[in-house]
Amino acid sequence: MKTWRRTIHQNPELGFDEVATSKLVADSLAAWGFEVHTGIAATGVVGVLRWGNGVDKSGPRLGIRADMDALPIQEETGLPWASRNTGRMHACGHDGHTAILLGAAELFGRLHREGQLPGSGTLNLIFQPAEELGGGGGAKRMIEEGLFERFPCDAIFGLHNYPGVPTGHFRFRPGPFMASSDKVLVRFDGKGGHGALPHMAVDPTLPAAATILALQSIVGRNVDPVDMAVISVGRMTAGKAYNVIPGSAELELSVRALDPAVRDRLETRICELVRGQAAAWGVECDIRYERGYPVLINSAEHVRLGAEVARALIGEDKVQDDAAPISGSEDFAFMLQQVPGCYLLIGNGDNGFGGGEHLGPCSVHNPHYDFNDACLAPGAAFWVALARRFFGG
Repeated sequence: MKTWRRTIHQNPELGFDEVATSKLVADSLAAWGFEVHTGIAATGVVGVLRWGNGVDKSGPRLGIRADMDALPIQEETGLPWASRNTGRMHACGHDGHTAILLGAAELFGRLHREGQLPGSGTLNLIFQPAEELGGGGGAKRMIEEGLFERFPCDAIFGLHNYPGVPTGHFRFRPGPFMASSDKVLVRFDGKGGHGALPHMAVDPTLPAAATILALQSIVGRNVDPVDMAVISVGRMTAGKAYNVIPGSAELELSVRALDPAVRDRLETRICELVRGQAAAWGVECDIRYERGYPVLINSAEHVRLGAEVARALIGEDKVQDDAAPISGSEDFAFMLQQVPGCYLLIGNGDNGFGGGEHLGPCSVHNPHYDFNDACLAPGAAFWVALARRFFGG
């Protein structure tokens, strides 16, 4: 698993371009006796095992998903297995997620050949591209291309490493676990002019500035204090010269919520507020509201199952089944809208160890991040134990 993980890490590929990673996965699954399906959402791969009643496509059906894509970040770890692709790195640990599921797959294949898989059914291992692409991510595209029609699942599971949680510990939460993520582009169009003659212009920076301040009143005054909501202004652009009043101003927002109803409320109020500011300052406005990943909602039944398996595997003290929700987002949420299941976290420590040298604490999406290889064995063991329990072992 270390070899696979570090090979993938050295050759990071962005969303829908995971050609080498996809080939490594497909070739490995085929060698282990899986029925392999490629080209789903460009580079997605599904490996299928059927036994007992699963041969005639009856019996229980379990899906396990791993993401494969990297990020457009220049790596700065200095590790021997650091990225060889300029401007790209596995800064979120998808190399580790893929290696974990490959490790489990190797054992699944061996047990299948030896007739040691318990019960009967169908196991679908889903290797997904393009988790990092926002609203147009790989999970949604796989679903649109018939993922669950071709490979029906009664339950689906996925995991993600989490820096700051002790290495190899597991975190679960029923219900909403990760936030929705929406992107909003706001443009105010006024009338440009000379900075010394503002009365002859219609300044779009004023409604833009007023909007930035007023947006936080939505979270503070329109959302129940017990509910999570985030509105962040990530970009503001206006003008190019100090003595010129620009003709337009733009804002780009990140909007997140843990409740679908709150998500709807945020969209309504943001649009109302922007239009109101535009009217108040006498400018035109354009709002492009792009819904990205939905709220990730875990099934309570499958959280219980996963937590029970983890406790039996590694002990009560290393498993938390009421972890705090996370304001980050994950396109596995699209899969959970189609099939009940559970998304869980495995602790990555405080950024692992590379070549025996501690890299220092940091989160994912950081140029100094590296997946902790100490998570590989407990992660793969969990998938194997989960599958055995799911199929009656």
